[in-house]
Amino acid sequence: MKILTALVLGIVLSVSAFSTAAFAGDKDPLFVNLTSSDANRAFVALTFGRHQLEKGHPVTVYLSDHGVFLASKKYSRKYAHEQKLIKDFVSHGGVVLLCDMCIHKFVIAKSQLIPEVKDSRHDEASKALFADHTKTLSW
Repeated sequence: MKILTALVLGIVLSVSAFSTAAFAGDKDPLFVNLTSSDANRAFVALTFGRHQLEKGHPVTVYLSDHGVFLASKKYSRKYAHEQKLIKDFVSHGGVVLLCDMCIHKFVIAKSQLIPEVKDSRHDEASKALFADHTKTLSW
């Protein structure tokens, strides 16, 4: 049993040493899926994304499900801090896309959206998500 364990461990370590799939390159894109309107989750996602922008990574934040409420002018009082984070993120080169199906589900009119977010059909989100070497995170 000890020999089998050592053999399996040796194989795992050998394979992982040559695998770079889990490591980001210097300029690999990051796609962040933010599904929540929770203040802490939004803060962490947008702040982490901002830090990655500063390191030279292109970053796209995709607001989906309840995350779309963060971009609605209708909820500006409730999400004032989060909307400020979005504006700061975009002003530093980040892209914020919005799930089109989600705003329809929650009856948020496009005219109610803050100008920093882009209403996204599947094509634009897909381009960002499936760009070569893109890493993904979800909050």
